[in-house]
Amino acid sequence: MAITTAEQLLRAGDLGRCELVRGELRTMIPPSFAHGRITIRLTRPIANHVDAHGLGTVVAAETGFLLSRDPDTVRAPDIAFVRAARGPGPDRGYFPGAPDLAVEVLSPDDRPGYVRDKVAEWLEAGTLAVWVVDPTARTVTVHEAPRGPSVLSEADLLRGGDVLPGFALAVRDVFA
Repeated sequence: MAITTAEQLLRAGDLGRCELVRGELRTMIPPSFAHGRITIRLTRPIANHVDAHGLGTVVAAETGFLLSRDPDTVRAPDIAFVRAARGPGPDRGYFPGAPDLAVEVLSPDDRPGYVRDKVAEWLEAGTLAVWVVDPTARTVTVHEAPRGPSVLSEADLLRGGDVLPGFALAVRDVFA
């Protein structure tokens, strides 16, 4: 049976890492060890800040967000944050809607067009900010609608802006 809806995906059992994009199942290769290390280097300070200030909920990779219906799209960023005002999220199933912040850590095989499309999809679905972490270039590109992207180098400070008020982290610490 083909999986084309969020409900079918949820009931499908262990398919490994995958997302549902406009009704099409896309499998993903497990990320590398370096990818995981960089993801946790960013997850920990975000989660600590969110918890200390009661801002909402941070979730880890492979947490599904139901971005659209008919055809269904379920995406799973490497890190996501949902503001407290939106509630804790469901106990079962995917979060209905986009996260307020989505963080994507690039893998060596990610094509630029694929990443551009994914960022656009997050923003169109209502995500307020998308951070794209590039381990090769050692940069973080911040995408916020309606502003254009801002590329931060290791000499810069990554700030949470309106999405994560008061959050700041040296970009170099993401890659340490």
